[in-house]
Amino acid sequence: MNKPIRRATILVMALFALLFANGTFIMVFQQSSLNANTLNRRVRDEDFAQNRGSILAGDIPIAYSEPTNDRFKYQRKYSNGALYAPITGFFSYDHATTALENSYNGELAGTDDSLFVRRMVDMVSNQAPQGASVQTTIDPDVQKAAADALGDQKGAAVALDPKTGAVLGMVTSPSYDPNKIADHDVSAANKAYQKAATDKRNPMSNRAAREIYPPGSTFKLVTAAAALQKGLTPDSKVESPNRLLLPGTSTYLKNENGMSCGGDKITLTHALEVSCNTAFANVGLDVGSDALREQAVKFGFDSRHLDDVGGVASRFPDELNESQLALSSIGQYDVAASPLQMAMVSAGIANQGKVMEPYLVSSVRSPDLQVLSRTKPKEVGQAMTAENADALKQMMVDVVDNGTGTPAKIQGMGVGGKTGTAQSDPNRKPFAWFTALAPADDPQIAVAVMVEDADIPRADIAGGRLAAPIAKAMIQAAVKQ
Repeated sequence: MNKPIRRATILVMALFALLFANGTFIMVFQQSSLNANTLNRRVRDEDFAQNRGSILAGDIPIAYSEPTNDRFKYQRKYSNGALYAPITGFFSYDHATTALENSYNGELAGTDDSLFVRRMVDMVSNQAPQGASVQTTIDPDVQKAAADALGDQKGAAVALDPKTGAVLGMVTSPSYDPNKIADHDVSAANKAYQKAATDKRNPMSNRAAREIYPPGSTFKLVTAAAALQKGLTPDSKVESPNRLLLPGTSTYLKNENGMSCGGDKITLTHALEVSCNTAFANVGLDVGSDALREQAVKFGFDSRHLDDVGGVASRFPDELNESQLALSSIGQYDVAASPLQMAMVSAGIANQGKVMEPYLVSSVRSPDLQVLSRTKPKEVGQAMTAENADALKQMMVDVVDNGTGTPAKIQGMGVGGKTGTAQSDPNRKPFAWFTALAPADDPQIAVAVMVEDADIPRADIAGGRLAAPIAKAMIQAAVKQ
């Protein structure tokens, strides 16, 4: 072989080696990123044509795939779409996936490693691959009761099992219909998405777990817990003037409507019953910012919860001066919480001070119903002693029996609760809150309700009036008397 031919041969061999190396590099190291590339329509077409598994609430499939005669083979459907949209999310062609459709995408699509054997069986038997089903913890009765009671009001409601952390209900209003965004008419689906995404009412916002708001007087439960942990009792007397000069300022903190709380000194229980601002501001100043912040963190503040649906962390501010501490003690200043977080506070009190991590999915099952994974309840921590939790629970019962929470009363059942009316901006209406637990003797449910924008006069907005009846409906749906 002469020298030119030998050089040409070596060059061709080198080019083949480089081609082989490049192909190997793409298949091994770039496959995932190329598959995920939004411009890769072949992969997207293949994904959109999969027979995805169902998402269930009880025995109701709230998301499922239905055979079609078009090029995508299977249409994703959502029963009661707007009701469960914050939980299921959507599966769309151009806008990917959200909520459980996203966090359990591998299992639902059948591509997760836990379904490897099943995929091999389907391939050998020439069967179309099927995805796993995802069983949620949602109680359909609680979910419907919350939505019906909330109605067209902008807001959210959450219900938890205090003993396990299982989410029994999670509703946000207004909502959207994921069926329209999942439609096989891609142009129509894109229009539906743009309409929902640009709607000023933010129907795609999960107000229950992904948004935080000033919790107002519902936060007084955290302040009361810190006070009990410091040594106060429900019968301890606390200073409760008609107005309190905020330390270091010329501003006075007043009670609701500028009213007296019943005397210059009242018991901690009575302060909670009438939601006395000045009393709890004084309690917070006595407890101190470090202890109050630590108490909030023990209930779950400053940590994310429900990653499955993109839950965000609630917030208790750092480096407070005394006036800021006084306001923070009544759930104002920069304190911000999701309805989920305030449900966790009531759940921790209901569960003898033990706070459980919330979860939305109880199990994942293969197409032949074998359990692939099961969620085990997980403890966040002990927020307060069992004795103090029982004492605070009874104080919450007194709020419903004798105080601001009477609209949540249920005949024949002990209900504990706390109202809240939170001011965020002088130019907007306050938020109406209510958080509760029931039955008081053996709590099976803890709830939090937030009404963001009620269509009533500003002066009529109050947690007891607006939010407590919604919580009551949820409790009645969960606890069969």
